[in-house]
Amino acid sequence: MICESQSAALFAAAKRVMPGGVNSPVRACSTVGRIPRFIDRAYGDRIVDVDGNEYIDYICSWGPGILGHAHPKVLEAVKAACDAGLTYGAPTAREVEMAELIRELVPSMKVSRMVSSGTEAVMSAVRVARGFTGRDDILKFEGCYHGHSDGLLVKAGSGLLTGAEPDCAGVPSDYAKHTIVVPYNDAEAVKRVFAERGDRLAAVVVEPVAANMGVVLPAPGFLQVLRDLTAQVGALLIFDEVITGFRLGLAGAQGYYGIVPDLTTLGKIVGGGMPAAVYGGREDIMRHVAPDGKVYQAGTLSGNPIATAAGLATLKLLRSDPEIYARLEKKTRRLADTARTVWGDRADVVRIGSLMSIHPKGDDAQSVFAHWYSHLLDRGIYVAPSRFEAMFVSDAHTESDIDKTCEVMSAY
Repeated sequence: MICESQSAALFAAAKRVMPGGVNSPVRACSTVGRIPRFIDRAYGDRIVDVDGNEYIDYICSWGPGILGHAHPKVLEAVKAACDAGLTYGAPTAREVEMAELIRELVPSMKVSRMVSSGTEAVMSAVRVARGFTGRDDILKFEGCYHGHSDGLLVKAGSGLLTGAEPDCAGVPSDYAKHTIVVPYNDAEAVKRVFAERGDRLAAVVVEPVAANMGVVLPAPGFLQVLRDLTAQVGALLIFDEVITGFRLGLAGAQGYYGIVPDLTTLGKIVGGGMPAAVYGGREDIMRHVAPDGKVYQAGTLSGNPIATAAGLATLKLLRSDPEIYARLEKKTRRLADTARTVWGDRADVVRIGSLMSIHPKGDDAQSVFAHWYSHLLDRGIYVAPSRFEAMFVSDAHTESDIDKTCEVMSAY
């Protein structure tokens, strides 16, 4: 077993002053029966905890670390930006450069606005959709996580067309009733919703590749159905690409699948490891955002110069290296192939690009995953402490570290 005395002491202290001892629930590791690693530093594809244990990291800060940790060119950009001051609450040239670069890489995002988190980006995109269409209802999918704003923390109601119920204490039922929830990939359920209340739908919001119930790929034709139905009734199609943006390619999932949404939300990689996110899309829609229009959204730290510097450096590095996505694909395929050999018919292994997850089968799936998690952790492999999260591969993962990971997997 690895040493965890310092992490244990910090976790005990944290639980006295923070809910669950963490600032984001999954970090508590409660579902896998372990305590969280308290991290001291990270570099490349490695992460080091306060007890000195070093791990090959496949969380990559839940996605942003596509280049690996502490990339020298990103650090250089951040340090230079810090020397000029941390925040101004006023426009900067880098914000303009960011918007122009995003429009180049993701052509559907003609006009965009920076915010500070993926939650804020999706919340704002939904508000814009409602303001643009003059409608209240939105359609989302079971298992797709779009942040913790009230209208999106919902579960399916008792009947398909009855709207949704709060899935979280503190969310008013009157608010949640405007959200309709159907199963992901169920095109027939979507068609029934549109037949009954398409004229009341402001938008469909979807992860084009689901990554918060483990990685789940869209069924063939599913995204096109969403595109066609929304266009027919004047609703908007919102792609939540907080995870898939720049992860499946420079144009994200919409480039990968060739589907053009009306609005897109980006996060994680777009901040280069700093808190930043973006929402944007068609110009006629985005011109409804204040001060051009009447849809209000604001943020003191939106377009923060440090976050913008980190994001620009990251996106420019991705754009400058045409082979990076091929390298990511090759390494992740090796991991997925090894996992399929190890698990056989006991689990579904799903991979797309540099995203993958393992879905154990059976009534004991959670306990089986917990055992798998500990097997990896105790041998220096750091993966998400939840079977509903993805593994992320970075450009910093070396072939030798992929070899080691495959060896550890094969010994399970």
